Amino acid sequence: MIKIGAGNLNEVFEELEREKGISREVIVSSLCDAMVAAYKKHLRVKEIENVEAILDEQGGEIGIFKGKTVVKKVEDEDNEISLKDAKEIDEDVELGDEVKLEVTPEQFGRIAAQAANQVLTQRIREAERNLVLNEFLDKKGTLITGIIQKVDERRNVIVNIGKIDAIMPRKEQIPGEFYKPGNRIRVFVLNVKETTRLPQVIVSHAHPEIVRELFELEVPEIEDGIVEIKSISREAGYRTKIAVWSNDPEVDSVGACIGPRGARIQTIVSELKNEKIDIVRYSLDPVEYIVNALSPARVVSVDIMADDEEAHEALVVVPDDQLSLAIGREGQNVRLAHKLTNWKIDIKSASQMERAESEAQNYSEEPQYEEENEVEDIMNSDELQQEIEEEMNQQALDEEDMQVEEEVAEESEESEE
Repeated sequence: MIKIGAGNLNEVFEELEREKGISREVIVSSLCDAMVAAYKKHLRVKEIENVEAILDEQGGEIGIFKGKTVVKKVEDEDNEISLKDAKEIDEDVELGDEVKLEVTPEQFGRIAAQAANQVLTQRIREAERNLVLNEFLDKKGTLITGIIQKVDERRNVIVNIGKIDAIMPRKEQIPGEFYKPGNRIRVFVLNVKETTRLPQVIVSHAHPEIVRELFELEVPEIEDGIVEIKSISREAGYRTKIAVWSNDPEVDSVGACIGPRGARIQTIVSELKNEKIDIVRYSLDPVEYIVNALSPARVVSVDIMADDEEAHEALVVVPDDQLSLAIGREGQNVRLAHKLTNWKIDIKSASQMERAESEAQNYSEEPQYEEENEVEDIMNSDELQQEIEEEMNQQALDEEDMQVEEEVAEESEESEE
């Protein structure tokens, strides 16, 4: 046996389990595997049967043991032992049993210590990596709190979220937000990637699910399932629309989200750095849902233009003074309403619709006038053709009369002669 620790190793294992979160079983298994690997390297063999390392946790010693089967006549000295020799080790042994013989080489301590250190370090890192990976895989898609460490040269924000530092890429940051090192921040765990070292965790401060998590934290009715969040559309740092539905007719979904005197919504708005939030009442009726989604603009009418698997299109008419409000700054309001409802929304003012309807009506009357003109032209052309024919007939009659007159004149001249 080789001394690898001063006294009881249990305290060492407990400290590693407490600090690294690695169980005692993993440490002991890793240490024994490391010793077996060192033994194989010492013998310069890749494989060897029935060899294992046994650790004495109380005494702080470890040794290499080889199992041999008890037989009457030994034919394979590497794997068999006679009953007589086995009795010297264990008096209760019988034929067919397996006894363990210590085969720890002399001068094995230094070699074993080096190999054990390498393998044990590797196993501890693997166990720690798997532990962290599993922990954050469970947290994927949830909201966690971290501390901003720094902003690197690529403008990525590094956030410490416990055992590791997460990365917040620029596209997952709120535009115009200043991320000061040392400040606490709530982020959404977007993705967890396994690497050769510690897992890489990608977090977001602009994801729409952050709004969902905040509402679930602040509104008990959502946590209890009485109020449901049906859809969220967000342009981080500017505005968010959230559609809610109540499963209890006695509970107002919008009122529950706002809270007494607006306390709940104010907490969420403060967390989102005063980002505007429109709470929309969800409806199974697409017309009502679209009207609610375009709030705070007033709507005159909604015409469903297409509603099938391929397209959902609606034409919305608003008062003239509500057009800019319905569209929003740079189209933001209608864009968020489209994302929220999954309907393509075309917005026109009342005067635009009246003008369009008038033009359509005029256009529909134009073919009638053309048809009448065509009839008149046809009638006029028929009359003209008739006049031409009459003129030609009259001209033919005149030519016949002239011919007769010439014949009469010739006959009179001949008679005179």
